[in-house]
Amino acid sequence: GVILDRRIQTLPMPGQSHLVLCVDDELIGLKVRKILLERAGYRVLTAADGSAGLDIFSREPVEAVVLDYSMPGMNGGEVASKMRQTKPHIPILLLSAYMGLSPDVLSMVDLYMTKGEGPPVLLQKLSSLLQPSSDA
Repeated sequence: GVILDRRIQTLPMPGQSHLVLCVDDELIGLKVRKILLERAGYRVLTAADGSAGLDIFSREPVEAVVLDYSMPGMNGGEVASKMRQTKPHIPILLLSAYMGLSPDVLSMVDLYMTKGEGPPVLLQKLSSLLQPSSDA
């Protein structure tokens, strides 16, 4: 793994250098998503399961979470509910391979998309979560 120098984070980045946490047990998908988001100007932390994700979420100044639903151990719904208990204001984008998620799971997250919708949708939804809402 690459050891990130903490000092780098103070340099101004082009684009929005929001810190985003991606949680997914599919490491290829996680890697691809990280590259995609970094190209779009985000700083990205990754976790391969819910408990690692929660650990990073509690320690780092994460500004948004991209969370996979189907993971072994703790699914995305459970992870989202624990994140809501610690930092309720952080937006969560839930990714799922399936369309039919239960309303109680969807009520835990800000936005939801299926993996088939692809990178442009992911970037658009993520940036909408990080925009100060004009309709407040």
